[in-house]
Amino acid sequence: MKQLTILGSTGSIGVNTLDVVRRNKERFSIYALVAGNNVEAFAEQILEFRPRVAVLARQEGVKRLQEQLSRRGLPKSRWPELGWGTEAMVQASVASEVHVVMSSIVGVAGLEATYEAVRRGKTLGLANKEALVAAGALVMEAVRQSGAEILPVDSEHNGAHQCLRAGRRQDVRKLILTASGGPFRNTPASDLNSVTPEQALQHPTWRMGPRITIDSATLMNKGFEVIEACWLFGFRPTEVEVVVHPQSKVHAMIEYNDGSVIAQICATDMRMPIQYALTYPDRWDAPVPRLDWRQSMRWEFEAPDYEKFPLLRLAFEAMQTGGTATATLNAADEVAVEAFLKGQISFPAIAQVVADTLETVPVRRPRSIGEVLEVDLESREAARLACRRRAGQMRLAGIPASSVSSAPTPDPPAPSTPSTPPYNRAS
Repeated sequence: MKQLTILGSTGSIGVNTLDVVRRNKERFSIYALVAGNNVEAFAEQILEFRPRVAVLARQEGVKRLQEQLSRRGLPKSRWPELGWGTEAMVQASVASEVHVVMSSIVGVAGLEATYEAVRRGKTLGLANKEALVAAGALVMEAVRQSGAEILPVDSEHNGAHQCLRAGRRQDVRKLILTASGGPFRNTPASDLNSVTPEQALQHPTWRMGPRITIDSATLMNKGFEVIEACWLFGFRPTEVEVVVHPQSKVHAMIEYNDGSVIAQICATDMRMPIQYALTYPDRWDAPVPRLDWRQSMRWEFEAPDYEKFPLLRLAFEAMQTGGTATATLNAADEVAVEAFLKGQISFPAIAQVVADTLETVPVRRPRSIGEVLEVDLESREAARLACRRRAGQMRLAGIPASSVSSAPTPDPPAPSTPSTPPYNRAS
């Protein structure tokens, strides 16, 4: 029986991973659950899956968790070992009992635990883009030294992993990643200045958290996926192509030297790639919708607009630059997205802040995760300064912040297509 540690258990990927475990209790058990601040949901997960270890991001969360477990009538003798903070996350990931670590914490918060799990040779289900975007060289060097295996969970990289099984790596010409195009695919560039967070959070295909939803609207999420794919599969940026596919049924394609193209196609349900990562190289029956090939379907493919969505171009350029450029890219984007969601900058200013930050922060060649995290902090501060400058320019231009949005950030919206199942998180 495989024992799992789930980093980010109350998020979308974590919840779906637990659903796969719930359906395969004779094959999987939970060693550790790691979560952020959703203590109520975390307590329910502990009651159902009875992990040996439970870790929260902050110390104050542990006290709240103890209160929740007591309120639910769980005796202290049956509580898991409780911990908090980065060191506890690392220990939960590298314990000798753990076979697989599912890394799904958004941002760099889970970077150290993910890196240490790889260093110890654990199998890693990777749903956290930042690990490779911020520290790809270090993580992949650790993979080479430890023999660890990384199995991608993001639908596009999982699809590419499946397509690459069809032939020899040396016979591959290029990787093609698909993007839904987001909610503004057909919106004129001149109208993007008036876009509100509420509009940007209306993703046409997927149900996701706020940051990744905005990143999908700007196509930055696809840029992160390009960087991640280069590290995972050994591609150069020039060997990766992005195409817009609004229907989100084809997740990735591999073109071989002879002109053959192998595509991975499935319904938009994240339990499929999660289960694939947990069971590789086997394939088990999965409780996901099947495509009905008897129904008439229209699938579209088109080139992305790099002028309207410059963050995708910046991602390619940062990967070409190498070093800490991609770490700066990620940190600046996170700060800019937060500022947009708070109504402090406009939608197009997200890309402007990222570009400003890339010009400001020097590129280094990091030798440790600590150095990467130092660059992350430096980049965030530079991005905050850039946000303040852009906000000032808005005020000088007579554009009040309230015209962007003064409302609190809403929960991610339900998908517009009723048939889309509630197990989604990708782009």
